[in-house]
This record gives sequence, C-alpha cells and structure tokens, in this order.
Amino acid sequence: MTTNGSSSVKGVLCAALFCSLLALPASNLYAQGVCPYGFLPPAYQGQNPACKVTNNRFIVRDSGGLLGINTSCALLGCQVLEGIGDPDGQVFLIQNVGLLDPNTFLTQLISAANVVNAEPEQIVSTLGATVQQIPAYLTDDTPIGYYGATVWEGYVLQTPNQIVRTAQTQADFGVTGAGVTVAVIDTGIDPNNTVLNPVLVAGFDFTRNAGGGSEMGDISQSTAGVVDGQVAQLSQTAAGVLDQSTAGVIDTPPYSAFGHGTMTAGVVHLVAPQANIMPLKAFTADGTAYASDVLRAVYYAVNNGAKVISMSFEFSSASPELAAAINYATNRGLICVASAGNDASMATVYPASLPNVIDVASTSNANAPSDFSNYGAPPVWISAPGEGVMSVYPFNSYAVGWGTSFSAPFVSGTVALMASISSPLTESTAADALSHAQPVSNSQYGHGVLDTYQAVQAWKNSLGSP
Repeated sequence: MTTNGSSSVKGVLCAALFCSLLALPASNLYAQGVCPYGFLPPAYQGQNPACKVTNNRFIVRDSGGLLGINTSCALLGCQVLEGIGDPDGQVFLIQNVGLLDPNTFLTQLISAANVVNAEPEQIVSTLGATVQQIPAYLTDDTPIGYYGATVWEGYVLQTPNQIVRTAQTQADFGVTGAGVTVAVIDTGIDPNNTVLNPVLVAGFDFTRNAGGGSEMGDISQSTAGVVDGQVAQLSQTAAGVLDQSTAGVIDTPPYSAFGHGTMTAGVVHLVAPQANIMPLKAFTADGTAYASDVLRAVYYAVNNGAKVISMSFEFSSASPELAAAINYATNRGLICVASAGNDASMATVYPASLPNVIDVASTSNANAPSDFSNYGAPPVWISAPGEGVMSVYPFNSYAVGWGTSFSAPFVSGTVALMASISSPLTESTAADALSHAQPVSNSQYGHGVLDTYQAVQAWKNSLGSP
C-alpha cells in the first residue's frame, strides 16, 4: 500500500476487539458483600445488602465550589485531586486520605454542607473474545484513493460499509461530514496514521493530563513485537500477518486494547471522510479508565467545538455525574452515540441507556442480530454492523474487529453527515432520521439496521431540501 508517499506496507493486524468497554463484573462481588460502586443497584437487592465501598476515590458535586469542597475535606480528611470541568465548577475528584473507612467516609461526605451528591469512582475495562472467521476483504490491499488519502480497497469495499450504503450516500447527496467535529472518547488515536492524520484536530490525553490524545505513548520498543511476514496468533483475541515494516503489540494484558481508539475513529472516517476527529484519550492500552476521566472528556468535547461524541464504552452501573455531563452536552446541541454493550442480554448499561443517547446494537454481515450484542428496545435505538469490521490500525496497518464498539462509530459518522447539511440537527431530530433504517429480524434491536442513505434523505426531507 502506498499512503501519501510513504513506503509500501503489507502489514495487517486482524484484531478481534470485542470491545465495548465494560465495568468489572459486579454480580459475584455483590453476593460476597462487596459493593464496588458504593451502592446496591435494584437488580442485586436481596443478595447481600451489606455491601462495602472498595475504593477511596469519589466524584463529588459541591455547590460551594472549590472553597466548599476544600472546607469539607479539611473536616473529613480528604484531598481534592482535580476538577472535572463542569461549567459551574462544582464537580471534583477527591481521595479519602484520613482514618475513616470508605463507607463511613461516603456517608459523612454526603451529609456535609453544600455537597449535592457523591459517588465512588468507577473503573471500566475492556472485554475480549475469540477471533471469528477472518473476512476475505481484510487482505484486499489494492491501493485506492479515498478523499485525499491512499487506503486499502478492502477498507472501503468491506461488507459492513456496503450494508450501510456509505458510498451511495456520499455520491448522491454530496455529503462528507465537512465542517463537523466528532469527538472519539477511547484509548486515543495514532496521530501518524496517514489516513486519519489530515482530519485530526486538537485533542487531549486525560490519562496523562497532556494535550494530543495519542495512544502511541502507551507502548515502546520493548513492548512492540515484529512478526516477519508470518501469520501469528498474538493472543486469543488477535492474530496478524506483519512484515518488518510494521510493528504489532503483542497482546499481553497491559496492551489488550491497544489500537481500539484508532479503529473506532477509522470507522467514523470511513462514513464521514471529511469530518474532523477529536481524539480524547480516557482509556489506557489495557482498556481501563477512570469514570472521572470519561466525564472530563465529555466536558472537553462540549467546550472545544465537537458536534458528535462517539462512545464505544460501557458503565454497568448508573452514574449521576455521567448523566449530568451528557445532559450538558445534549442541551448545547451535541449528539451523543454509544455502544449497547456485548453481554448478549437485555442489560441496562451507560451511557447508552441514558434517554438522550443514541444506543447502538450490533448486527452481522447478513443483517441478523449479533449473538453477543445487548438488545432491548428501548433503550436500543438502532443497530449497525459489528462483525468483521475493517478499520485502520496503528503503524499504518489495518485490522478487523467484532463488537458494538464498532457498530456505534458507523452511526456517529452518519450523524456527522447529517450535521454537515444543516446545523439545527439535535439528538431528537438525528434519532428520528436514523429510524429510517433497514428491517432487522428482531424488534429488540431497535428500528433496524443503519442505512446512511435513508437517514440523510429523511433529514434533508425534514428541512424541505430536494
């Protein structure tokens, strides 16, 4: 492949990134009397109500602002670590450094003057799955031009992209997402990827509190392996064919989600090739993130010009401050899209299940429900291909992935196409346009399978455009 003048690269990394980001399983913990999030959700009531908070970090809203939370911490024995970035300057991440046990501390914190609410910090992580049948289009490395970049033909002609009718939509309606910024909250993006680099705008790395949003800082020469032109099973979740010009991270636990952010951004770019992409790195290469960093990323997206927020991750427990951050975004005209999760159940997960988020389930390349996808309409609004989705990968390589993680960015890209037509697009009008979809065999998978053509056409018709 020749990419913007770079040397030929034959690297292919076939990563089955079965990756909506999922909070650590809680059911067994609750049964043992452990309450990882500081409260007992209704689904687990009766198992063991005497659950215990297991960490010393808390997200707190204090109406007194920084002065108020500092006063409370002086009395309770806690330290303010950072502000979350909410517009009122009232939400903070704090750490209990005193002698109180976490449960007693939380009880007293909630009772403190000016404290509106408090919740324990959550940690979310990725899940993997066995590589499924590798599609033939992954090895279609014929170089073709795609909106100013040279890409592999398989990336554009892959079955999932044909299902959602991206090419026909772009051609018939003249839409590319130009002028729209999509914020991708994920593991970061490879800024040297020659396909994505031209459309990247300033982002942020919340794991290091530094500008940029690159995921490449999570690896080094000592953690990257080179497979010399051979098919290699890197782990249960990744297999690759690489040559000396392409480095692949060996999939040990510290790097199990490396490349996830570059891939989800690549799907957005496939649908909306001239939309700007804002890399917001809240997750590290092992696929874990603090809830507080996700909240900061949402506020950053709102305050730095994003129109769409693409979220391929999942909280298994409700977070009042996550809901508040999403409300803040939606009230300012942003459109939030999230993956439904990969629990193969009618699970309530967040942010996808929030009422002002477009919840996306996964379907196969035959437009059938994916056996791993969460379902239930509502909250699922629509489905999109999530099996064998081919996308760009770090080191100017390509990969395929499975999971609702890759369904959501198809919808995010489609929303960007609609937003480029007219700025009044809102979450409700976008959702209405997206409901014009292809039939799916199970009504629990929303209004059907994403059809970018019908969605854009419905939005144009609602504006009275020809």
